[in-house]
Amino acid sequence: MALLGAGSSAAWQLGAFAPRPIIHAHEALGISLRSDNLGGLPDTINALFYGSGKCSGCHGEDPNDLASIPGQVFPMEPLPEGADVNVVDDWRSSIMANSTKDPFWRAKVRHEVLTNPSHGAGLEDKCTSCHAPVGHFSAHHEGAEYYSLLEALTDSLALDGVNCAVCHQQDPEGIGTRFSGEMTFVEDTIFGPYGGGKDEYPVQYQPMQQFIGFYPMYGEHMAKSESCAACHSLITNSVDLEGAYTDSTVIEQATYHEWLNSAYSEGPNAIECQGCHVPRIDEPVTIAAGYAWLQPRSPFGLHYFVGGNTHMLRMLRNNVDSLDLSATEAQFDSTIARSLDMLENQTLEVNLNLTGTAESGSMNVEVELVNLAGHKFPSGYPARRAWVELTMATNGDTVFHSGAWDPATGSIEGQLEVAWEPHHDIITTDSQVQIYELVLGDVNGDPTTLLERAYAHLKDNRMVPLGFVADHPVGDTTAVIGSALNDPNFNLDPLGEEGTGGDRVIYQIPSELIGQNVDITCQVWYQSLPPKWVAPMLELEGDSLIDGFRALYSAFIPTPERVGVGAMNVNLVSTDPVQAAPAFSAYPNPSRTGQVRITSSNAPLGAWTLLDARGREVQKGATVESTLKLQLPDAGQYLFKSSQGTIRLVRATS
Repeated sequence: MALLGAGSSAAWQLGAFAPRPIIHAHEALGISLRSDNLGGLPDTINALFYGSGKCSGCHGEDPNDLASIPGQVFPMEPLPEGADVNVVDDWRSSIMANSTKDPFWRAKVRHEVLTNPSHGAGLEDKCTSCHAPVGHFSAHHEGAEYYSLLEALTDSLALDGVNCAVCHQQDPEGIGTRFSGEMTFVEDTIFGPYGGGKDEYPVQYQPMQQFIGFYPMYGEHMAKSESCAACHSLITNSVDLEGAYTDSTVIEQATYHEWLNSAYSEGPNAIECQGCHVPRIDEPVTIAAGYAWLQPRSPFGLHYFVGGNTHMLRMLRNNVDSLDLSATEAQFDSTIARSLDMLENQTLEVNLNLTGTAESGSMNVEVELVNLAGHKFPSGYPARRAWVELTMATNGDTVFHSGAWDPATGSIEGQLEVAWEPHHDIITTDSQVQIYELVLGDVNGDPTTLLERAYAHLKDNRMVPLGFVADHPVGDTTAVIGSALNDPNFNLDPLGEEGTGGDRVIYQIPSELIGQNVDITCQVWYQSLPPKWVAPMLELEGDSLIDGFRALYSAFIPTPERVGVGAMNVNLVSTDPVQAAPAFSAYPNPSRTGQVRITSSNAPLGAWTLLDARGREVQKGATVESTLKLQLPDAGQYLFKSSQGTIRLVRATS
């Protein structure tokens, strides 16, 4: 059931918050327990968890405008014009909320089970541990040996996805040391981020105890990356082509370990997963409705849970009714807009440089990429990939085009004919494409998209985060694999030191362009579900879940998202740029004193903003000059964004 009707508010725009729902979870001073007033969210309970509809009673939208609005005060005052940041409505259009209803996940589980039917019970049990945890762990709590996909799809609480209780009931004992969906939970206790400070307003346990019989308690782990570890580090058992176990395991994903092996897990750049995916605001927010004596809390975590899977979000948005989703199209549009903002502005830095001389007859375009994420890019599910598209044209005629893709299918041209593309340091022909990806291989060394058949990583050149080093304690689960290991420009500075979080790709300029005026354009694309990955699964017919996904996928082209762009116009008679799209430089960078000079090679910097590692504005201004001197306030990482581009700045510890 959809929460908003056709006359609902417009979708969230950049810089704004989610639209306010029309139908309320509250009635005046009372609380409605009817699920049809909760937008289809379940409000029942099983052996361990309540449904999110029960949480919505207090933590959903407040019709009296006294809760879930930034800038609230005590005693309470209504803020009818305030932005609604209630956690339930922001969460319900996330991938986490829809993890059980994700049509690709359902079809992929069937793909794995149909390939090795005798493993079905174990496969479905493992997959539901993170995609349908409310049903899975309740069943195991009551003594079940396995929990099936069918049980999940017919259980209203399992269909609640990764709901409020799954995160807030995680047992802090041993958290961050359990992986592959091996979570443990407490009973009748809800952990939150408030109440731990000596002078902090204490946790008010009476409302929750009276309403649902659970006891709210401060949990330090709620704001820590460790709470994400169990599902975002997955190791799978490997089988051969006949389905026999090989006694080997393979890393399916290790996003949490990638964060550990980065500059963001400790030190001046430290930021938790929640810092990007549950971003905090400093404005005080009253977190529960219906209790006039509650004081507002600060900081407040916006339950956005954004990532990069805009393709699935759009598929869900376009099929709200047929997939029986609780979020509205407007709410999905809000999450899509936030995801695009993250992909476009917080993912990758792109710079172009020209090397060589026309006189020597040898010139190159150097594409410098820097990963701004706190983990590998791409990360997570191994289907995800990013690639560089680079064109060189003169007089309107394209002479060189690497990384072209077909807008009718979302496929990279020429890639359907090859098993997989190796990593490149130098690209000499436009048939070569720089693709950042994880390629899984079976026991014969052939690429596979079957997770259970994965025996080894054939290639992993995904861009590593700042501070990544090979000999880290989690280096075995985050290793770079393949020819990227021999690339002197991959995660290495000019002195050969690891940890830049970047890569430089060198493109040889065709000899026929020497002496010409050339337009060079670089675009970096990200794709969460490439056609090549799903093709083997879609060859299977007669299974309702695979057939259902095929219909959705064929109607919805997996168009990639652009995460970075750079361009320059150069006169290859000399090496002087004629009209370069601004190539930023910063010196010194890193800076030990915090003093940095920003230079744009050919254009004024214009309006600019300096953001800290949490995305908070530190400074801003405007200039008609092409140079600017900045003082970075504290040790750590910053993003300098002008109307013409973005560059990362680092103030090192002195």
